Amino acid sequence: MTQTDAGRVASKAAGTDRHAPRWLPFLVLGVGLLAISFGAILARYAQANGLPSLAIATLRLAFAALIVTPFAFYPSSRALRTLSRRQLLLAAAAGCFLALHFATWITSLAYTSVASSTALVTTNLLWIGIASFVLFGERPGRLMLVGIVISLTGSLLIFWSDSQTSAAGTQPLLGNFLALAGSWCFSAYLLLGRRLRAVLPLAAYVWLAYGCAALFLVNACLVSGTPLTGYSGAAYLVALGMAVGPQLVGHTAYNWSLKHVSPTFVAVVTLGEPVGSALLAWLLFDEGFALLQGIGFILLLCGIYLAARAERA
Repeated sequence: MTQTDAGRVASKAAGTDRHAPRWLPFLVLGVGLLAISFGAILARYAQANGLPSLAIATLRLAFAALIVTPFAFYPSSRALRTLSRRQLLLAAAAGCFLALHFATWITSLAYTSVASSTALVTTNLLWIGIASFVLFGERPGRLMLVGIVISLTGSLLIFWSDSQTSAAGTQPLLGNFLALAGSWCFSAYLLLGRRLRAVLPLAAYVWLAYGCAALFLVNACLVSGTPLTGYSGAAYLVALGMAVGPQLVGHTAYNWSLKHVSPTFVAVVTLGEPVGSALLAWLLFDEGFALLQGIGFILLLCGIYLAARAERA
C-alpha cells in the first residue's frame, strides 16, 4: 500500500465522526469539563492513600491506555498499521508532553491549593493563542479575544486571592510554578493532537497518546525509583477512577472535540475546571474561597460563554 493510499484509509477512518451536529461538540465539552473537574480531587485522595505524585500520573494513564486498547485495535487496526514515521513521531511527542503535564500538575497539588493549581494549569488558552498565531497565523475574532481576556482575568483573580491566603507550611510558589509548567506542556499536547486527529479516529489517537505518555512515565518511575506496586487497594481504586473519569471521559471528550472546534476554544473550556474543582474542594476538603475568588469564577464562566458564541459564529 502506498503512502497516498494509507492517507486515504486514515482519513476515511477518521471521518466517521466528521459530520457531527453543531451543538454536539459543546455538549461533549461540557460533559468532559464536569468529568475533568474531579481530577484534582481524586489526585488529593490518591496522595492521602500513600501514592506518590509520579505514580498517580503513571497509573492514571496506564489504566486509561489499557481500557481503550480493544476499542482502538478492533475498528482502527488498519489506520494504526498504516501510520507514517512522521505520525508516529508526532504521537510520541504528544505522549511525552502529556506525561510531563500530569507529572508536574499532580505534583503541584502537594504544594498549593486546588484552586490555584487548577487556575494556573488551565492558562493554556494564552499559550495556545500565542502559538497558533506565531506558528499557523491564526487570528482569533474580536468576540473570542474578549472571552479570552475575561477568562484569563478570572484565572488571575483566583490565583491572586489564593496566594494571599495560603496556609502556613505549604510551598505555594513551587506548586504554582509546577502548575504553570503543566499548562505549557498541555498546550503543546493539544497543538500536536490537532494534527494527528485530522488523520486518525478518536480511539486510535487516544490509545497512542495515552500509551506513549504511560511508557514515558513508567520509565521515569524506574529512573527515580518510584514503585508502582505495594499500595493499598483503595489507592489503586482511586487511580482507576482517575483513568475512567477525568482521563477517559474528560480528556477524551477534549480530544474528540479537536476535530470539530478550534484548539483555542477547547482551551477556553478548560478554564472552567477551577470553578468545578474549587467547589468540590470546598465541599470535600473544606477549602473555602474568598470573595475575590468568587468573582474570578464568575468571570471565567462569562469568558467561556462569550468564546462559545464566537466559536459557533
